[in-house]
Amino acid sequence: MNSTDPLTGLLGRFGCLAAAGRFAATSQSQPYAAIWIDLDRFKRINESFGHPGGDEVIKDLAVRLRNRASGRAEIARMGGDEFVFLVPRCNRTSAENFARELASTISEIINIGNLTLCPTASIGIAICDTDESSLALLERADRAMYAAKDKGGNCIVFSGDEPIPGRLGITLAREEISIESMLHDALETGGLCLHYQPIILANGKIEAVEALMRCTVNGINLPPGKFIPVAEKTGLIVRLGEWSLLQGALQARQLQDAGYHTKVAINVSRAQLVSSKFTQALHAALICSNVKPELIELELTESLFMDISDTVQNNLKNAIAAGVSLSIDDFGTGYSCLANLKDIPAKKLKLDRAFVTVLPEDRRALAVVRAMTQLGHELGMTVVAEGCEHQKEIDALFDAGVDAIQGFFYAKPMPEEALLHWLQNRNTQ
Repeated sequence: MNSTDPLTGLLGRFGCLAAAGRFAATSQSQPYAAIWIDLDRFKRINESFGHPGGDEVIKDLAVRLRNRASGRAEIARMGGDEFVFLVPRCNRTSAENFARELASTISEIINIGNLTLCPTASIGIAICDTDESSLALLERADRAMYAAKDKGGNCIVFSGDEPIPGRLGITLAREEISIESMLHDALETGGLCLHYQPIILANGKIEAVEALMRCTVNGINLPPGKFIPVAEKTGLIVRLGEWSLLQGALQARQLQDAGYHTKVAINVSRAQLVSSKFTQALHAALICSNVKPELIELELTESLFMDISDTVQNNLKNAIAAGVSLSIDDFGTGYSCLANLKDIPAKKLKLDRAFVTVLPEDRRALAVVRAMTQLGHELGMTVVAEGCEHQKEIDALFDAGVDAIQGFFYAKPMPEEALLHWLQNRNTQ
């Protein structure tokens, strides 16, 4: 069985497998990487110059790549226009740097007759895992290479970063696949909960509490910044949103029964509001909790208010008819269409924390806050500033006319039991 490629003199497929096996035997003490390279659009070279012309290109590239590797890696030609580099003592950073060197070498000009070629390559990289077989490592590098090709070629993809179908058939990165699975587990095993952050008026009274979703699976806390985007991609955000509506309404009822007439603000996603079932889910939450509708507030982004589709507009009208109030979240960083703001049926305007963290030093930001606050008041809205952590920010915001503050300065988001305790302590002070 020939272990050498006859065209290039490099290792052939069987030689590569044998070399990878030797690397795997010492991989625990010396981790190694497999870099799989496939030339982009090489078929066109064969079609244009015939297989002899294509072979000349392969031989030329093999010499270049051997010189570039210069004893740093075992090199194999896996057939056609594919090469594999096995690199010892190699972590992710060094593998990426080496792959970029190889890509640069491949892209150097090649002359065939009177024509000049500038080749590119799709490159996949896999770093060996503990106890991983050499064949499994090569297969991962091969899949990563195909992911690079699917992205249009001339790029590098690491194994684990390539998009693959998730449980619902949506194409996700490997980390997102894990998060999607954890979200399904959380929905089935009770791994979701809501934490509540108070919104405090200038006079010290509580204007509302915002419900913020948290997810814990098998002792692992998933940050919202990781699981919310995956939920939106896969459509799971609708189930999460319906769950949040019900739990938030139940919490509002518990606060009501405990003597606290405190609104609970619940975030609503685009996927929920564009669904014809949203009104049904809202009514179900209100009926199951038996809460006064005025104790529920729905937080939406500006773009949702601007959506003129019949479904969205009907859902907004139905929410108002049910007696709940609407709030514009993260105002000033998204749509911000002042021409349409006058027609938005919202009672609250929440200023994004981007305007807050630079106060009071940034006078231009303060001027914008003051203008937005005045605009909100003219439209009959309560104006809330989000993300406040320091007294100096709060002083500047109240001076600018803001009605209420939300942020770590007053309280971090807390579980429902802690919220009731916090409210009781606040009343006794």
